[in-house]
Amino acid sequence: MGKRADQDSIHKESIMKVQAYVSFSGRCEEALEFYKKSIGAEITSLMRWKDSPDETMKPPPGYAEKVMNAVFRIGDTELMADDGMGEKQAGFKGMTLAIEVADDAEAERVFTALGHSGTVQMPLTKTFWTSSFGMLTDRFGVPWMVNVAAAKA
Repeated sequence: MGKRADQDSIHKESIMKVQAYVSFSGRCEEALEFYKKSIGAEITSLMRWKDSPDETMKPPPGYAEKVMNAVFRIGDTELMADDGMGEKQAGFKGMTLAIEVADDAEAERVFTALGHSGTVQMPLTKTFWTSSFGMLTDRFGVPWMVNVAAAKA
């Protein structure tokens, strides 16, 4: 049995999924509502600290109503989120959420919505790989890239 066959059997035996988990430093519910209204996110589950069945997991003071875990969907992508474990500023370093859309009009809509009260690093523009690409950081400090899907050959 060769190396390739071993890799194939590993992939068949395990189910692997990578999801972004975003901590909003006490602003999770506000962020989820923003994504819901601005880009059509769907909140599929939400658990508050007060609802945890594990009594040994104690939230920080004043966090009983805060989000312990949430799952939300943007298009075909599922992400997870929470309020974190305190009020310190969320730090999104070394990662960016990339959102791919169907056309320039949708890119403009999504870019404008996410950028409301945020900071634009690169306005939407034509590039060598797509008709519209832009980068911004939303009001919660989350960096985004908005990109029109490449045309299928």
